[in-house]
Amino acid sequence: MPTFIRVCSVSDLPPGSCRTVQAGGQAIALFNCEGTFHAIDNTCAHRGGPLGEGTLDGTTVTCPWHGWQWDVTTGANAMGMPQKLRRFETKVEGDGVLVEV
Repeated sequence: MPTFIRVCSVSDLPPGSCRTVQAGGQAIALFNCEGTFHAIDNTCAHRGGPLGEGTLDGTTVTCPWHGWQWDVTTGANAMGMPQKLRRFETKVEGDGVLVEV
């Protein structure tokens, strides 16, 4: 049964930024898109790059290794490739950001 796990404080992730967090033994890329939090699998489907270390532009993250782009709201490849990354539900409770795993 899925559970929400606190992964950071809201203040730890300013708008327009991303980071890698751990939840339920998984590396998850967490994004703050102008105050709305999104989470997807941290591993780029192209060559395994760490998306939490990528560059966020709006709702698109660019992998730091080879430039593949992903929509952080859906996990879909933003370049038209058929790959899709796992997406995780998020919510804010108090000052904490929680991810469902």
